[in-house]
Amino acid sequence: MSGLSARRDLQEAAALERRRQRELQRQGRIFNARVRTIGVDKDALDAQVKDRKIQEAAEKARNEELANEMKRNDKMMCMLEERQKCNIRNTNKAVSDFQKNFQQPETRREFDLSDPQALKKDRPARLSDNDPRCTVSGLQKFMGEDLNYAQRTKFQKEQLREWSLQQQRDYKNALADKKYLDDLHDKNRIELDRKTMEQQRLEEETRRAVCAAIKDFNKSQAAELAERKRLDKRQKMKDDMDEISSQLQGDLLSENPDQAISSFGTHRVITDRWKGMNQDQLMAIRSFQQQQVLEKLRLKEEERQRDAEWDRQSMQAARAQLILERHQARQNRECRQALDSINAQLSQEQKSKNIYLKEEEYSNCPTSQYFAQFNTTSR
Repeated sequence: MSGLSARRDLQEAAALERRRQRELQRQGRIFNARVRTIGVDKDALDAQVKDRKIQEAAEKARNEELANEMKRNDKMMCMLEERQKCNIRNTNKAVSDFQKNFQQPETRREFDLSDPQALKKDRPARLSDNDPRCTVSGLQKFMGEDLNYAQRTKFQKEQLREWSLQQQRDYKNALADKKYLDDLHDKNRIELDRKTMEQQRLEEETRRAVCAAIKDFNKSQAAELAERKRLDKRQKMKDDMDEISSQLQGDLLSENPDQAISSFGTHRVITDRWKGMNQDQLMAIRSFQQQQVLEKLRLKEEERQRDAEWDRQSMQAARAQLILERHQARQNRECRQALDSINAQLSQEQKSKNIYLKEEEYSNCPTSQYFAQFNTTSR
């Protein structure tokens, strides 16, 4: 039993060290602002609820095993007590039989001093204490062999009898006290077991209530997160459509000629917005500059090239803007996936922490301390 207890202590110490290392790693990840993320992962929470149910089943099985072990220990103690009582009874019986068979009064060395037939077998050693026959050399008179020997012997026997009765009474009182203490110990042990079972029942009810509240809260949080994601997605699509519509209907892509009119007068234009002259202006210029046809043709060709280059640059800017928007959307999607992964890791770490706290609570409960004390007493 001592070897099993030592191995169990080593296993518990190793498990405690592993939990401490996981807790340090988890704290390092949580308190790191670069990787810390606040959120709720519904799949991880469902896995946590499933693990909690498995843990409760394992704890119930462990409690049943402990109860069975307590029953076996109680039965073993009863058997040992019964065996001890039987051994004491057999020893007393063997001593009584030995005294009856091998320690009879006539086999004792001093039997001749208390032989009831001694007077019939021999004449009196002396007639009185001053008998002249009782000389020093005759060895007939010794200390304790006076004439009142019978009364003194009777008194001594009575005294021995009283002592024996007193010892018997003390023995019976000791047995009664031992039985009372055993009964009191059994009652205290039964009361302690009852209180322990009641406390375990209350803890189980409290744990179930807390689990139900956490489950409802997680469901509400998951529903709120799904609704927020749906609204964000709808708002993003709406913003994208508004931006696309604004770009298509804007002056840049539609090439509105009115945007080139200057605020200083209709005869002046804004050069960076001007898209070219209209037909009326061209006809007026041709009629006014008939003599400069060749020069105007050259100017027109240059103007056409500038317009083509401006159109090409405008298309390239629009294409670059569209590519930038797609790249930004892809980065947002990758960011969201990374956040989901980190939330899953945090939920797994939260589950490990709950398991660690549960084992600590079980190791500090009064029932485990009572079992440890009971195992130490058995060893």
